[in-house]
Amino acid sequence: MKIGAFFDIDGTLYRDSLMIEHFKKLLKYEVVDPVVWYGHLENTYNQWKKRRGNYEDYMEELAEIYIDAIKNLNKNDTAFITKQVIDLKWDSVYKFTRDRIKYHLDQGHHVFFISGSPDYLVEAMAEKYNATECIGTKYLTDDDGNFTGEIIRMWDADSKKVAISDLTEKYDIDLKNSYAYGDTNGDYTMLCSVGHGYAINPTHELLSRLSEADHVRIIVERKDVIYELDPKVKTLNDQEL
Repeated sequence: MKIGAFFDIDGTLYRDSLMIEHFKKLLKYEVVDPVVWYGHLENTYNQWKKRRGNYEDYMEELAEIYIDAIKNLNKNDTAFITKQVIDLKWDSVYKFTRDRIKYHLDQGHHVFFISGSPDYLVEAMAEKYNATECIGTKYLTDDDGNFTGEIIRMWDADSKKVAISDLTEKYDIDLKNSYAYGDTNGDYTMLCSVGHGYAINPTHELLSRLSEADHVRIIVERKDVIYELDPKVKTLNDQEL
């Protein structure tokens, strides 16, 4: 049996969200009407930047607006923006995670990217890092290549669990000796499916569950320093002040 390493991308490898970067470029080139941002999303984004909003709620709202905004656009007509995003941002990543990808590739392990970002962005990112295979949220198109507004999501725990199961069967993966890397509650089942889990800069919701999964190591990277935290230590939000 083979060893696998399963990586989320947004917030785990890449420092932000590939979908957000793609959305910003669509707005910049006016492929999408800027009123979408200023009329709907700006306030939510600003609340998150001020750390007054929940990250996963913000991403859920962003995804809904993004899906609606690109409906009826032709996938080929937006390909140059996809390429530009990856060419500019592919190495804006966490050092810890980038080094772990290199480690797994050097060991001959299978590296898989499983991400909630659009499949065309995930595929381009996976190519940059020589991943064995990748699975992103599938944005469906019609026969002419136009986005239909329908998706097959890959940002929730159940979807990622199914993806890991499919990849495990396809590549004969030994999960007990395999690895997973994630940062949000949607990655929880992925982290628990393997023998070696790493929570990278975890959200509060994920962190609060990690005491139930003592095999998961908690890694925090800030500036040029990498920390490992004890999952049994409560966060400030959990303590009585």
